[in-house]
Amino acid sequence: MTYALFIIGYVVFFLALLFSFGLNFVHYMHMFQLNSYSAEEQFHWIKNNFKDVAVRHIFPLIAALFALFSCVIMNGTLFGENPLGVTYIDKEHFFSNSMIDVSVPYKVCTWDLIICSFLIILGTFFCKRKQPAKKKLVFTPRVIRMCVTTVIVYGLVCALAMIFLSASGFNLFVLCLWQIFSLCMPMIANFINKPVEKGVNNHYINDAKRIISELPDLTVIGITGSYGKTSTKFYLNKLLSAKYNVLMTPESYNTTMGVVKTVRGSLNATHEYFICEMGAKGVGEIKEICDIVHPKHSMITSIGEQHLETFKSVDNIIKTKFEIADCITDGMVFLNYDNKLIKEHKTDKNVISYGFSPEYEYYADNIRVTAKGTSFTVHHGGESEDFSTKLIGEHNVQNIVGAIAVANKLGVSFEELKMPVHRLEAVPHRMQILDKGNSVVIDDAFNSNPAGAKAALDTLALMEGYRILVSPGMVDLGEREYELNKEFGKQAAKACDFVIAVGEKRAVPIVDGLKEVGYPEEKTFVAQNLNEALAKCDMLKTGGLKKIILLENDLPDNY
Repeated sequence: MTYALFIIGYVVFFLALLFSFGLNFVHYMHMFQLNSYSAEEQFHWIKNNFKDVAVRHIFPLIAALFALFSCVIMNGTLFGENPLGVTYIDKEHFFSNSMIDVSVPYKVCTWDLIICSFLIILGTFFCKRKQPAKKKLVFTPRVIRMCVTTVIVYGLVCALAMIFLSASGFNLFVLCLWQIFSLCMPMIANFINKPVEKGVNNHYINDAKRIISELPDLTVIGITGSYGKTSTKFYLNKLLSAKYNVLMTPESYNTTMGVVKTVRGSLNATHEYFICEMGAKGVGEIKEICDIVHPKHSMITSIGEQHLETFKSVDNIIKTKFEIADCITDGMVFLNYDNKLIKEHKTDKNVISYGFSPEYEYYADNIRVTAKGTSFTVHHGGESEDFSTKLIGEHNVQNIVGAIAVANKLGVSFEELKMPVHRLEAVPHRMQILDKGNSVVIDDAFNSNPAGAKAALDTLALMEGYRILVSPGMVDLGEREYELNKEFGKQAAKACDFVIAVGEKRAVPIVDGLKEVGYPEEKTFVAQNLNEALAKCDMLKTGGLKKIILLENDLPDNY
C-alpha cells in the first residue's frame, strides 16, 4: 500500500510539473512571438515584467528548495520511513563539489512528493492571465517546431534525472528547478532550431525570388518609413488600381517572411504593380527585402524616433530607411521633404519630392479640415487640381499627396485620381473615425509614435465636442521614452477636455507632463486597462456635448 501511494505520488508530481511547465511555456512562447522571436527583445521584456515572472515561479522555487533541504540537510526524510532505497547526496561530498555518493542509501518518502506537488499546483494559479489576450498565440509551423523541440528537451531532462538521480530528493530538486527554465525554453528551442529555420526560410526566400524573376513585366514599388507607410500603401493601392492591376502586401506584412508569404501566395502574372511595404527594427533588414523583390521605385514616408530600443540611434534609423533608396538604379525615389531628417539626407538617386512647400515637385496647399473630411489642392509643375477626402487631418493629406505623386508619375492623371481620392477610407486603427451615435471614436490605436501622436492631437483639437484622450503612451523609444511621453502629456493638455492614461506605470510620464503645465487633476484619470478606460468614458458627464474619444495607441500583450 505504501509503495502504491509512493507511485501515485510520483505520477501526481509529474503531472503537476508538466502542467505548470506547459502553462508557463505557452505564455512565454506567446511573448516571444510578439517580440518577433528576438532573444534581445525577450530579455528586455523579462526585465520590464520581472514581478510577473517572479510570481509565476515562486512556488516551484520553494518546492525545489524544500526538496534540496529534505535531501541534503536532513540526511533523510522529514516524516518517516520510505519505501525505496535510492541515491543519497552526502552533505560533506555535496558542499565539496563532489557529485553523488552512491554507496549510501537515501529514501524519499511520499510526503516529499505530496508537498512538492502541492507547491507546484499552487503555483499554477498564478500562471493564468489576468485578462484575455488581445492577440492570441498563433501556432505557426515555426512555433510548432519549437514546441516539438521543447518536448524533446524536456523529456530528455526528466529521463536523465530519473536515470542518474533515481528517485532521490536531489531528483525532485532538479525537476522542480527545471520548471523555472520554461522562462528560457522558447529562446533555447529557437536557438536549437536555428539551422532548420534558416534552411526553411532560405527555401521560401529562393522560391519568392524565382517568382519575381519570372515576372519581367512586373513593377515593384517599395514603401518604408517610421510611420505613415501602411496608410500610404493602402492609399497608393487604391489610386493605382484606378488604371492598373495592383497587389499590395496585406495589413502590416512588412517583414522579410511576411513579404515572402505575400509573393508566394498572391503574386501572379496578371499583376502589373506590386506595392511592397518594408518594415525594420535593425540595420540591414530593409536591404534584405529589397534583395528579394528588387523594387523599381521606392518611397520613404517619414523618419523619426521609433524602435529606438533596437535601432539604438536615429542615425541607424536613417541609414536603414535609405536602404530602400540605395537599391534603386534607374527608377524614382519619392521622398517626403516635410520630414527634416529625410530632406537633409543626401542621395544621388532620381528624387521626386512631395509635401506642403511650393519648392517641392508635388505639394498641397489650401488645406481645409472639418469633422466631415478634408479638402486640398495639389500642384505639380503648371498643373493644379482640387481634391477632397472623407479622411481628416493634415498628416493624412501628406500621405495622400505622396500616393498621388507616385500614381501620377506612373501614368494616372490628376483627373483620374479625383474620384479614387474622394473614396479613400481610413486604414483600420489609423485615425479611423467610428461614429457611435452619442460619441465619435477616433481609432488611432496602431503603434503610436511622437509625430503621429501630435498629429492625432492636432486633429482632435479641430473637433467640436467634449474631447477625451485615451492612451498608454508610446513604447520602443529607448532612453527617451519618459521624456517623449511627458511631452505627449503636455501636448494633450492643449487639445483635450479630459485625459485617461492607461496603465499604472505607463501613465506616469503622461500625468507628469499634464501636471507640469497645470492641467486640472480632476480632469485626469489613470485606468488599469483599456476596458476600465472605456468604462470611464461612458461615465463622464459632458454637459450635453458629444464625446470625441481619441484612442491613441493600444499596446500589445507584451507591454
